[in-house]
Amino acid sequence: MKKVLVLFFALFLSVCTYNNTVIAQDSDDPDTIVNTEEVPQEDPVVEETPPVPTEPIIERSAHQKIKKNFIDGGWQFMAIVLVCLILGLAIAIERIITLSLATVNTKKLVSDLEGAIANGNIDEAKNICKATPGPTAEVLGEGLKRVDDGIDAVEKAIVSNGSVQMGLLEKGLVWLALFIALAPMLGFMGTVLGMIDAFDSIQKAGDIQPSMVAGGIKVALLTTVFGLITAIILQIFYNYITSKVDSLVNSMEDATIGLVDILIDNKQMPTTSTDATE
Repeated sequence: MKKVLVLFFALFLSVCTYNNTVIAQDSDDPDTIVNTEEVPQEDPVVEETPPVPTEPIIERSAHQKIKKNFIDGGWQFMAIVLVCLILGLAIAIERIITLSLATVNTKKLVSDLEGAIANGNIDEAKNICKATPGPTAEVLGEGLKRVDDGIDAVEKAIVSNGSVQMGLLEKGLVWLALFIALAPMLGFMGTVLGMIDAFDSIQKAGDIQPSMVAGGIKVALLTTVFGLITAIILQIFYNYITSKVDSLVNSMEDATIGLVDILIDNKQMPTTSTDATE
């Protein structure tokens, strides 16, 4: 019995030793395929969000840009500024046309009057003044009507009628100057109101965010820009009209001085009472 147990125990040890050897060889064998490879992980599928459709960039013309900015600036003040611009341009164009028609060749007019007066024909000189348009001929004609009353009467008639003609030449310039001053003031008022709206938005929200104040600031800046543009345009016309009036007044003064000299040189003025006593 003991031999059987010893034999069985020896057989058991040999089997265990053999299994351990086989397992050790399998682990050391490089050709052994061991399922130790990591299972490739698939990349998580990211759902692609469809691109947000963007508005196509449309290139606007200058007229469309001005129209858009005009609407964005707020119609309350923009409309008033536009009215100032329209009325100012209407006055400026009317003045330019009137002054262009009033401009005459003063030297030629004085030369024609000199020829008629040298021949002693005062009536012909008066007709020349009537046929010639413009304030200069009007003033000279009024002076010729007082030839029989002496040099003082001629000068007084020229001075009085010259003041009337200067007033007519400067007609409407007061309103043009008003629109020049009013347009930027309205723009600045829009600026102040726009900034007040922006600060009201900040106060209500309790925080400063660009989106809150951008609208008010944009309105403020646009009203100022349009007001300044209106004032600049009207100021250019105002300066041109003023220079035109000054030119006409200077030519009128030269013509009146020339007329008085012609009358004295040709002895068309009657002898005054002081001259007679002398």
